[in-house]
Amino acid sequence: MREVVLQIPTLEAEQNIDIDVKINGKKRTLHYRVEIIDWEDYNGQTADKVEVIKKVIRDYDRDWQLIEIGMPTDKNIPIMFRKKQKEMRM
Repeated sequence: MREVVLQIPTLEAEQNIDIDVKINGKKRTLHYRVEIIDWEDYNGQTADKVEVIKKVIRDYDRDWQLIEIGMPTDKNIPIMFRKKQKEMRM
């Protein structure tokens, strides 16, 4: 699938984003989810932030695919997923 890049405002909490698009005259709705992962939530499991990210991705709902790992802060990191859909031929 080809990608279209859209600027999404800075998010403070988990967000679901639905985008309606028309491709060759056919309407589709794309579903995105941004998860804000707090480092503190994983303090007892690992201190390694890379391991936290790997765990979140590995354990995430398989109906969603990883799209982007955002810029980390001292407190958290945003991770964006897209709902998997049947492949559409163009």
